[in-house]
Amino acid sequence: MIILGIDPGLQHTGWGVVSYQNSHLKYIAGGVIHTNAKDAMSHRLKTLHDGITEIVKMYNPASIGIEEVYVNSNPRTSLKLGQARGMGMLAAAQQMVDIHEYAPKEIKKALVGTGNAEKTQVDFMVKTLLPGVVMESNDMSDALAVAICHSHSLKSSLFGLKNIK
Repeated sequence: MIILGIDPGLQHTGWGVVSYQNSHLKYIAGGVIHTNAKDAMSHRLKTLHDGITEIVKMYNPASIGIEEVYVNSNPRTSLKLGQARGMGMLAAAQQMVDIHEYAPKEIKKALVGTGNAEKTQVDFMVKTLLPGVVMESNDMSDALAVAICHSHSLKSSLFGLKNIK
C-alpha cells in the first residue's frame, strides 16, 4: 500500500511517500513544495494545490495522512496554515483518495511513544524506520512522520484495534 504524508505550511509544505506491506515500511519519495511570500495568497494556494495534485497523480497513494492545524498564538498564522491544509485536502478529494487527519501529539506518540516528544526524537525515529532516506528539510521529515503514523493507524484499523490514548 502506498501512503502519502503531508505536513502543510503556506511557505513550505512537506510531503513524503512510503510503501507499507507486511508490516514493513519503505521510503519511496519526499520533498517540499515551496511558495514565494511575495506572491498573492491565491497564487500561493494554487501552487500548493497543483503541487499536491501532481504528487497524488504521480504516486497514486491508497491513502493520505495530513497533520491537523494547531492553534498558534497568532490567529493569522493559524488561518494561513488552515488554508494551506485545505489545499491538500481538496487535492486528495479531487483525486478520490481518502485523507485522514492527525494531531501533532498523535504523530509524536505513534513514532516515539509519547505525545510530548522532541523534534529530534521524531526525526531520529523517521530515519530509523526509513533507513537511507536523505532529508531535504524538517518539513519533509515531518511529512514522513505523518505517513508513518498513518501506516500505524491503518494497521490498527485492519486488525480492529482502536487507538489507545
